[in-house]
Amino acid sequence: MAQKSKNRRIPGWLALSPILVFLLVYLLSSILLHDFYRVPVSSAFLLASAYAMAITPGSVEGKVKLFSQGASQPNILLMVWIFMMAGAFAGSAKEIGSIEATVNFTLSIVPLRMLLAGMFLTACFVSMAIGTSVGTIVALVPIAGGIAEQTGMSPALMTALIVGGSFFGDNLSFISDTTIAATKAVGCRMSDKFKANFFIVLPAVIAVTAIYVFMGRNAGAAPDTGPVSWMALMPYIAVIVLAICGMNVITVLAIGIGLNAVIGFSAGTLDWAGWLSSIGDGIAGMGDLVIVTLLAGGMQGLIGHNGGMEYLTHRLMRHVHSRRGAELGIGLLTGAANLCTANNTIAIITTGGIVNDIAEKFGIEKKRAASLMDISGCFVQGLIPYGAQLLMAAGLTGLSALEIIPFLYYQFAVGICALLSVLLRRR
Repeated sequence: MAQKSKNRRIPGWLALSPILVFLLVYLLSSILLHDFYRVPVSSAFLLASAYAMAITPGSVEGKVKLFSQGASQPNILLMVWIFMMAGAFAGSAKEIGSIEATVNFTLSIVPLRMLLAGMFLTACFVSMAIGTSVGTIVALVPIAGGIAEQTGMSPALMTALIVGGSFFGDNLSFISDTTIAATKAVGCRMSDKFKANFFIVLPAVIAVTAIYVFMGRNAGAAPDTGPVSWMALMPYIAVIVLAICGMNVITVLAIGIGLNAVIGFSAGTLDWAGWLSSIGDGIAGMGDLVIVTLLAGGMQGLIGHNGGMEYLTHRLMRHVHSRRGAELGIGLLTGAANLCTANNTIAIITTGGIVNDIAEKFGIEKKRAASLMDISGCFVQGLIPYGAQLLMAAGLTGLSALEIIPFLYYQFAVGICALLSVLLRRR
């Protein structure tokens, strides 16, 4: 009897309800208050996590253990490390003037009317080279924020174009976690998936680049930024180059932090105490992101334990009877799983086996299934305010994630292109 009580499940809709609680607390409260800064994401996640524990059967000790297991997943702890290292690098780089030097250099070589399009395409290239959206955001968002401050452009717009471009590589790069997970899940070659994926997102890239060119057409001359400090420029150049060479993002950031110290000490802009202080301030600035990541991981662990993902899969796929419906189902299933897990790689791994079965049942090419799964995951990941990418971008700029979302033109364009590729595709 005790064993039966220990393993009892709650209804599937109830298992998924913590996501709804979070969205209601965060979004509805912000809308009612007319201020998206008044409701911290961490507060909303704490209430939703407490609710998730309350509806989970079992003892308090058992619930805490389940929550802790979810929060201590390797991918969650990896994100925590990246957040802390990124904060330490950004803090020490700012102290020695690296951000200002990089902004001055960019404005001196790129015409202001091409700046938006140029930064977007740069983000696409860097993310394609390093295969990670978070790494691209860490490298380029501080530069974009500095450019916005120098030129008077919208900080939310400048941040959003980097975030959007970062998902280009996250979706297509051969070394991206999502690409690897999607191709392994259905058993297709990366090159085949790349071709199928590329022709879906290419119209989105062209359209968004054209939008940015149009938006910058009336821009005047770049502001007088003064001479470029080449020494202070080196940390950001080193971070981008090392990342493009394929080095692990944590190793890259560690080298960047050390390089900041060497340059700061030699130039006299930083001493030992100042370096430690800048690192501490940078890590402290990421504290809220670390807490949100742990709370999200713990809540996702409870949702999975209570059968929420199984219920979601059953509800989404039970009415699929055609190939076109199956392709839409693949997108909806992966996107919904991403909404629950706040991690596109985990969402793909979670739904990969089911997607493979769907593809075989309805005669969908494996490369097509992998492409739809990857695009759907990246599309949703880039729009959820509690995803690592928007949290990181918001933390580095001091903006609210909800301020950035309306300017994510690439995300919306990719979503539209993916939907049209399903609805208009010949049988």
